[in-house]
Amino acid sequence: MDLGDHFERSGPTHLMARAGSGSIRMMIDWDKEEHRRCVAASLVNSTYVMEKDRGRWSRAQLAPAWWTSFHFHLERTRLLEDERSIFGAIYRHVPPPGQHHPSAPHYIVAFRGTMTVDDMQLNAHIVTNTVHDSNRSQLAHQAVRNLLATVHSRCIVWLTGHSQGASLALEVGRHLMLDHRRNLPTFLFNPPQVSLAPVINLTHSPDDKTDLYTLSKLVKAGLGKVLRPHRKRMEKLFEQLSSWAPNLYVHEKDFLCQGFIDYFEQREKLERRFRGAARSATALSYRDMLFYLLGKDKEPRPHLLPSATVWKNSTHVCRLRSHGLKQWWKPDGELILTPRRYTY
Repeated sequence: MDLGDHFERSGPTHLMARAGSGSIRMMIDWDKEEHRRCVAASLVNSTYVMEKDRGRWSRAQLAPAWWTSFHFHLERTRLLEDERSIFGAIYRHVPPPGQHHPSAPHYIVAFRGTMTVDDMQLNAHIVTNTVHDSNRSQLAHQAVRNLLATVHSRCIVWLTGHSQGASLALEVGRHLMLDHRRNLPTFLFNPPQVSLAPVINLTHSPDDKTDLYTLSKLVKAGLGKVLRPHRKRMEKLFEQLSSWAPNLYVHEKDFLCQGFIDYFEQREKLERRFRGAARSATALSYRDMLFYLLGKDKEPRPHLLPSATVWKNSTHVCRLRSHGLKQWWKPDGELILTPRRYTY
């Protein structure tokens, strides 16, 4: 049995306090970003452990501790699963009487990342920017729509996910903002972004990298003038999305997330030098422009974001662990986190 699945051993121990009977009591300040991050990451981890529980020889169920410890209840009728596995879940916050915090979420929708071979199909959709066409995306959209239709409009609903699960949460949150003007708090851990950033970072100096990105953005701005209808559509989408700023938790060594880091950091640098061109190029990508030329963008879905709060982790870890979820329920004191808010 994986000891890392035991909440008491591997969970956010800095939030735990021992009650008189020896039981664990969580000390959560919902106004504190660190605590919100730790809770969101823990509930995402519960979806991983829940899927592992299904395949255990023993009857031990390790997943419940990852949500009950924070006074959440698993909505079993709203489990997100396909034919072979659980890939997400919806949790309802049920605090003790008189202890509801105004900043606490009423519901959290959490999606796990890659675990099985079957998960690779969604990864293929991520690479081709077609997550919205995947079966899991459709199931996730339906589940969240059903939830929002049955709760009060003032209910606080969080979206969260790790790795490919972050891509699902991103797709759902973006859709809700574009089509329904619902701005849900969103916590994305190690969201993948397909780009050449890892190669560029390994083969170019910081100055050369900036020059390369600047040239690329200027080329995009030029192409945007030629592909004016496509540029106008993408700019309209960015304007509609601009007030939604999901939290992106990324490690600077994580190859899968470096695209988001470089996208926002280089965009900011370009805005200082060429503000007009930067704004024009921000909403464009070579991939989307190619799909436009091929006639495959009837419903454009930008894989880039106009606004976000990027939490860049510079803590020293091996590259393999930089994509792990466990780092995100550690206390601030054990992480080198640099937050940056970017707006369109």
